[in-house]
Amino acid sequence: MSDYGEGEERFVSIGERLRRAREARAMSLDDVASQTRIPMRHLQHIELEEWDALPAPTYAIGFTRNFANAVGLDGPTIANELRDQIGGPRRRAPAPEYYEPADPARVPPRSLVIGVIVAAVLLVGAYLLWRNTIGADPGPGPEQTIEVPEDNGAAPAANGQAAAPADLTGQAVTLTALDGVWVRITDGENGPSLFTGILSSGQTFTVPATATRPVLRTGRPQMLRASAGGRDLGLIAPEERTVINVSLLPQDLAARASGQPPSAAPAPASSPAPAPAATARPARPRPTPPTSRATGPVPADPPPASRPDAPLSTPPPTP
Repeated sequence: MSDYGEGEERFVSIGERLRRAREARAMSLDDVASQTRIPMRHLQHIELEEWDALPAPTYAIGFTRNFANAVGLDGPTIANELRDQIGGPRRRAPAPEYYEPADPARVPPRSLVIGVIVAAVLLVGAYLLWRNTIGADPGPGPEQTIEVPEDNGAAPAANGQAAAPADLTGQAVTLTALDGVWVRITDGENGPSLFTGILSSGQTFTVPATATRPVLRTGRPQMLRASAGGRDLGLIAPEERTVINVSLLPQDLAARASGQPPSAAPAPASSPAPAPAATARPARPRPTPPTSRATGPVPADPPPASRPDAPLSTPPPTP
């Protein structure tokens, strides 16, 4: 506190008031400099009121305010007084900000917000599960499925004959998933299961070489690409639908890719049947010519008449 009254302090310069307050606290300029981090020369200029020696009015006002706070004076009041004296922007105290409290009636309860978030998560999870398991076995209930024909009806080649498929007999068939897809592969229509599950995007499955008649069932055939022997055999089907009993034999897939119907399994060879033995046909009776009906008995043919031998010479007749 200053030893002068309020009325007397109005007539004392700012530098003099700061010096008196510092000396009243028994503080040196070095003590003030270490406390405020203001260089010693600037403190000396402030006490001597050599404002032009300070860097700028803004620095002079800021240094003076910190000097006054360090020696126990009202820093903001002295800073405003110095601002009026040497000029410079007046610093206004920030206006207090008032925040209107939220209306509890407009804020939804926390339980409702949590319920909405949980419902949204469940809906998203159900949709993803449905997309990944589409085509799964729906159970004993009725279902509408499409039997994929062996012949995909591809157009014949330009010369009027379909191109012959490559011979891939004995090659391993590999299925590559283009997206998450559920598949079931069995050895025959009602045979043992070779694989049942979901193939992720980029995942592959190779049909075992021991399978004799592997068939496929899925609901997203457009997401399965087949290959065998290093040859791309195309998609199982171009559109999304449920397909069953699709043959996964390499020759059948090659035939579908080339537009020809799959070759049927060769029938077992059979020995030629012996020619039937010739059987004698009964002779048909010849028709007898009709006989003429006579009123009397038919005379037998007369024996030929004997002719007398002619004489060697005939005598002339008597006159």
